[in-house]
Amino acid sequence: MPNTPSSFARQSVNALLVAGLTFGSWLAHAQTLPTGILPPDSTPLGTTAAGATAAGATPSMALPVQPPLGLVPSPLMPQRPDIGAADAQRTPLVQFRPAKPQAPSQFQRFVQESTGKLLPHFGSNLFENPLAYAADTAAPAPAEYVLGPGDEVRIQIWGGVDFAGSQTLDRNGQINLPKIGTINLSGVRVKDLEDTLRKRIATVFNTVQVNAALGKLRGITVFVVGQAQQPGTYNLSGLSTLVNAVFASGGPGVNGSMRAIELKRNGQTVTTLDLYDFIARGDKSKDATLQPGDVIMIPPAGPRIALTGVTDHAAIYEIKPGSTVQNILALGGGLSSLASTQKALLESIATAPGNAKRQVKNLQLNAAGLAHTLQDGDVLTLLPISPAFANAVTLQGTVAQPLRNTWFPGMRVQDLIPDREALITPEYYKRKNQLVQNRLANLKAQGLTPAQIQAIEKAQQMPEDLALTTEAITQTKPLETETARAGTTVTDRVRGMFDQINWDYAVIERLNKNELRTQLIPFNLGRAIVQKDPAHNLELQAGDVVTIMSSADLRLPIERQSRLVRIEGEVASPGIYQALPGETLPQLVTRVGGLTSQAYLFGAEFTRESVRKQQQQNLDQVVRRLESQLSSAGATLTANLTGDRAAQAANLQQQQQAQMRSQIDRLKTMASKGRVALELDPLKSVVSTGTGTNPAQLVQSLPDLPLEDGDAFLVPSQPAFVAAIGSVNNENVMVYKPNKTVGELIRLAGLTEDANPKTVFVLRADGSILGRQSAGFFSSFESTRLMPGDTLIVPAKVDRETQYNFVVRALRDWTQIFSNLGIGAAAIRTLRN
Repeated sequence: MPNTPSSFARQSVNALLVAGLTFGSWLAHAQTLPTGILPPDSTPLGTTAAGATAAGATPSMALPVQPPLGLVPSPLMPQRPDIGAADAQRTPLVQFRPAKPQAPSQFQRFVQESTGKLLPHFGSNLFENPLAYAADTAAPAPAEYVLGPGDEVRIQIWGGVDFAGSQTLDRNGQINLPKIGTINLSGVRVKDLEDTLRKRIATVFNTVQVNAALGKLRGITVFVVGQAQQPGTYNLSGLSTLVNAVFASGGPGVNGSMRAIELKRNGQTVTTLDLYDFIARGDKSKDATLQPGDVIMIPPAGPRIALTGVTDHAAIYEIKPGSTVQNILALGGGLSSLASTQKALLESIATAPGNAKRQVKNLQLNAAGLAHTLQDGDVLTLLPISPAFANAVTLQGTVAQPLRNTWFPGMRVQDLIPDREALITPEYYKRKNQLVQNRLANLKAQGLTPAQIQAIEKAQQMPEDLALTTEAITQTKPLETETARAGTTVTDRVRGMFDQINWDYAVIERLNKNELRTQLIPFNLGRAIVQKDPAHNLELQAGDVVTIMSSADLRLPIERQSRLVRIEGEVASPGIYQALPGETLPQLVTRVGGLTSQAYLFGAEFTRESVRKQQQQNLDQVVRRLESQLSSAGATLTANLTGDRAAQAANLQQQQQAQMRSQIDRLKTMASKGRVALELDPLKSVVSTGTGTNPAQLVQSLPDLPLEDGDAFLVPSQPAFVAAIGSVNNENVMVYKPNKTVGELIRLAGLTEDANPKTVFVLRADGSILGRQSAGFFSSFESTRLMPGDTLIVPAKVDRETQYNFVVRALRDWTQIFSNLGIGAAAIRTLRN
């Protein structure tokens, strides 16, 4: 139509009339709407922008503000109320419901009875998080999306008429554009939206350009029925597809099908979805966009089989007619390399009429086995491969690299262990490296205090402070303790540095396949490796296990053991020595240079590790015996107390038990040293110029004691004192004088009132104990001659009741007994008369 002045005026008048009528109807309808249903960007009648803001509304709800001078705003006409958009805003999208636990299906229980495992359904774990598969509402709508009531369309028009705004399709699927009128967009696809608008606007205006896009999308309501996890009505996004709806409902239930989910629309089946294609292959070709009112039907499950054994996808699978083993394995990524292809177990249910018994079949997973057709109720078990190595020989024990080695025909022991280096364990080098790597830890292990360690580090940085460092160390560490600790540390380090090899014995473990038992084949390791003796360089077979022993595995003869002995004190060359085969204590002392002139052999201390362990066991046994006696001593004491003393039994019992517990606690803190009494003659074990005894002769007085690993021999210098401790008045150290006797020391120390002279004993310097019973028949205990370093011990009385109190208490008790007997006899005579 040509744009003549008359026609343009007529069109303008018509447009104004339509706009006026539309605006009037909008005002009338807006007055009848409840609060909250007004169109966006509008204000209730009778209010201004300022009034709206003051009333608590947001600024976006106020009337638009006029633009600055020179800017022409786009024409903005009030939108008519859209009931479809309001309904969509009031109806929220689906709130995903948590899945409800369901009881196992009959087939799951059937498989559990057969395999002992409750297998899940394949793919059921994907439905644990439905939100992960929800439609993305922020994504652009696809080109095939069909518009409907509630969808928002954003339109820009310029040319013959200008317009920019958003329109929402009402319940009839229509929008109303100013100066143009009503346009029906229901059923229009997104790709056809601009063409549809352009054609409709062209009926009113010729020269116009149109740009349109979707804004907010409508919500749609669909129905999920059948064997769903949670059937019901679901409000979903307009972009939702069949897959989104299935996951929103929690997926099929335990009896629902995952391979034949139907989408019905207007009574017709739109598509049938196989979830296995989507889960295992990512195929969504059967997926479809949902429309309002669609029905999703999940039918009952079809035939099912179970897959278990060596697979990461052990589950219950739904099969289609003609499904093979290859099809099922392909759903989980194929056959695992850890599963045996030689044998698999297939449990089936016989389908013959009247014969419902189960059958087992061995299935080989080759081409024919993978093409085997499965049937309803089958249970396929994949077996593991054999752990046996076909061409391996294992080397273990005290070796450099305990591992499996490749076997070859004609292989012998020397091929497995080519030289001595193959027998040095990595721990040996690690221990050597730790000597310098863990320097700080080593200093702490030696018992040095933090102040001493700091002084040592400072001296290394400033050598002029070396004297200060030495003073800091020696001031706080006694010489005796430091010497003993240093020797012990060195001994332990040398002993623990290397594991001693048993060169006389190694063994080959071989499986006798005829008798199915392990066969041990021993051989001499030294002759096989060092001497290369063919008689011991045995031929190996595949599967053999060669074990190299050490002294920690089997106790070696004493002659072949590495025996480290620590000798210190008054000897010519103190140190740590390796004892020779069959060497005794006097021989070793002579070999290291003998004793010095200050040696006090009678006070020598010889300790042994095996003796220490035995002594500690005996001490622990004594502690346990005392604890058991403590529990029964109280009852015995209470039963023996009568008369007036019965009331005092409880207090007396508590005091004695407290004393006993304190003694037991002290015993628990004691640790045995493993000292062995050498039983030396006191008169012949001291260097003396008067008797002509020299250090060389003293060594011969030592017992011929065979040495063991860990022995220690300490020869002190001759002390110049004797001591008296216990229940004495003068508990002190006294100067030793030749020919001083025990009686003289008792008189010098003085006994207290609670001392028990009958239990006095002497702890000799050699570790032995001398008491009254061991003094001898022709000699008295008091006339025994003391030696330097002896200690007199005077125990206290256990029962401190005096003799007078004992006699008085006994007379009182007997008097009471006789009195009671007399009263009883008089009573009996009175009764007889």
